[in-house]
Amino acid sequence: MNPVGSDGYEHHPLLDTGVRDIASRGEGVLVAVTHELHSHGTVRIADIRPASGVEWTTAADNIQAARP
Repeated sequence: MNPVGSDGYEHHPLLDTGVRDIASRGEGVLVAVTHELHSHGTVRIADIRPASGVEWTTAADNIQAARP
């Protein structure tokens, strides 16, 4: 896991780069990875912004670098 700042955001190596969500097959720019506390533990959530500008979230483990 990558370091998490005091603001709750993870310092992910793919931030501000093109990524693919393997669950939805959507592509966009990774804008944030946050940690959410749930009753069963911490969940890492990735926020992705496509060219349309309508962001979506997915599990951080579902992202990979997009191919150029």
